[in-house]
Amino acid sequence: MSASSNHESLSGIIERITFHNAETGFCVLRVKVKNKRDLITVISHVPFISAGEFIQAEGQWIHDKNHGVQFKAAFLTVTAPTTLEGIEKYLGSGLIKGIGPVYAKKLVALFKGNVFEIIEANPESLRQVPGIGPVRVKKITKGWADQKIIRDIMLFLHSYGISTTRAVRIYKIYGAEAIQIISNNPYQLAKDIQGIGFVSADKIAENLGIEKTSQIRARAGINYALSTAMNDGHCGLPKEDLLKLCETLLEIPHSLIEEALNLELSEENVLQEKIDNRVCIFMSGLAYAERNIAMMIRRLREGTLPWQIIKASAAIEWVEGKTKLKLSESQRAAVERALSSKVLIITGGPGVGKTTLVHSILQILQAKKLRILLAAPTGRAAKRLSESTGMEAKTIHRLLETSFASGKFTKNEEHPLACDLLVVDEVSMIDVPLMNSLLKAIPQTSALFLVGDMDQLPSVGPGQVLEDLIESQTIPLMRLTEIFRQAAESQIIRAAHAFNKGVMPDLNADTDSDFYFLETQEPEMALSKILKLVTERIPAKFKMSPIEDIQVLCPMGRGIIGTRNLNVELQKILNPPTEQSLQKFGGTYGVGDKVMQIENDYDREVYNGDLGIIRKIDGEESEVTIAFDARDVLYDFGELDEITLAYATTIHKSQGSEYPVVIIPLMMQHYKMLQRKLIYTGITRGKKLVIMVGQKRALGLALRNRGGVKRWSTLRARLKEA
Repeated sequence: MSASSNHESLSGIIERITFHNAETGFCVLRVKVKNKRDLITVISHVPFISAGEFIQAEGQWIHDKNHGVQFKAAFLTVTAPTTLEGIEKYLGSGLIKGIGPVYAKKLVALFKGNVFEIIEANPESLRQVPGIGPVRVKKITKGWADQKIIRDIMLFLHSYGISTTRAVRIYKIYGAEAIQIISNNPYQLAKDIQGIGFVSADKIAENLGIEKTSQIRARAGINYALSTAMNDGHCGLPKEDLLKLCETLLEIPHSLIEEALNLELSEENVLQEKIDNRVCIFMSGLAYAERNIAMMIRRLREGTLPWQIIKASAAIEWVEGKTKLKLSESQRAAVERALSSKVLIITGGPGVGKTTLVHSILQILQAKKLRILLAAPTGRAAKRLSESTGMEAKTIHRLLETSFASGKFTKNEEHPLACDLLVVDEVSMIDVPLMNSLLKAIPQTSALFLVGDMDQLPSVGPGQVLEDLIESQTIPLMRLTEIFRQAAESQIIRAAHAFNKGVMPDLNADTDSDFYFLETQEPEMALSKILKLVTERIPAKFKMSPIEDIQVLCPMGRGIIGTRNLNVELQKILNPPTEQSLQKFGGTYGVGDKVMQIENDYDREVYNGDLGIIRKIDGEESEVTIAFDARDVLYDFGELDEITLAYATTIHKSQGSEYPVVIIPLMMQHYKMLQRKLIYTGITRGKKLVIMVGQKRALGLALRNRGGVKRWSTLRARLKEA
């Protein structure tokens, strides 16, 4: 870019917003300026913006080689529109729930420049507009009031030098008390609001006059450090590591951090535990959860079987006749063990017959009229379990029934599940808090069968529950290793098992294979190949839908072949943004886009990792309809920070899911993430076709790296003690 003049002034009405990244504030505006026939492109940074608003800007004209002449505003102020045209644009922008372009036109036609006063002071008058009844009046009034408060919050946050993209979420959680709560303890934001971490809260605290050496800051820093450790899968941290981390983070004397830690310990916000003779500090909730898991597993094991003794040989003969399937010796041994066990773990990789085994066990026990429940961590995993067993399976969250009022599970020790046997699949995905909640809800009279692949990645959340349960050697275990002949014909399964053993799989696939490695040395070439595979080659050769059947799984989000860039590039080809597309939280969304939920939403019963398709964008109601497994779910525009584009996603996010086609980019630029379990997990997500694109060197690095940072947890030791 090159500047073509010194600072100038410019003012006009925002005709439309071409781009606005709410995270950084960067925006590209199309502005109608007096005495100018064509719209002017203005680029700047503002925390919030709406079409129809009046701007006054100071800056300079620049010439961008790609976008032509633009006005780059160094300073930009925004005021409510005063012209009828501006007011109509402003109201029709989707800012106020209940008013879209149609009603904006009707309101301005009737009330002219007084429309804002009418909405605020005399909302009943809105019913003079055809189509606006009491329900819509209430919606508009609330939307207007919410916006005023949200804008106050945004201005408050912006005045303290922080991005204000989370204002809607802050208001949703804190309500009208938001500013008071933040003023009293800005560090509360880091605990309660997704997307606002300690660093952002610390900026507000500094501007509010809170001293760097204050105890409130030091204690918040300890909690932040432990929360960060949770994000890395730890339940706690060695004390000396925690103190060093806090010293670096807080830049205050060691003695002040020790004092803050002692206060947290005295109030039992954190607890002290010993692991391998090292003193570790745990969030109290996680420490109690690990204790509870060990105690409840012991109680379950000590109880009597909920069914009478079953003669295994007769039962196996009966079930083989019923299913017309011959069980292997290892499967027969597993059935026999299951029929005599109250708690059992079944583990093994792909193609070893876990599905057949579970189906056979359930057939036998179902014939005994037992109350059986099936569950899995994700919707897709639950759906697969249901299809393979012919019985209803639910996500663990749905099984435990979330209370909308409290956000907690309604099924617990006081209101347990009604079952004689609970079977849980994909247990490797379950973290410590969820396992604790699940075990609380299982009656002591029930049996529990846990199914999973311990060689997959551990849970995204804290702990490594399945691995600890197995390694503690306190629970009966059936490890299936025999690959069945039919499964062994799949190159995907052979490659997965080879990789899991540390052996390089055969990369010289023939034309009829279901596993391919396409070598390329440059990330740009890898990107080009992936785009062509998704949009042209796979749909043409295998008749697969590029949106519904093909999933790109990346080791990480950053880089030219990370999820962020791939999503933008794939969207450009598969579902290009239009003027009707919605721009929120740094993303652009249109009808037909594939998206993923990135946090648990108990109200909607949509959970982290669930995939959906955008079906409708309603500007009048400021709502987006997303279909998750044929179930339509509504989101307000301000809640779209819960979703992200999902043409490409990380391998971590794919756990518990299977896709007809999986494409895995594999380059040395991802070296920090390249480990055996990660690639093994990615390969095993593909049902019909897996294609790797990248460098053999990167694949070799992942193969050698058995990886996995030691997760600090007491569960294994507590299970042994129990």
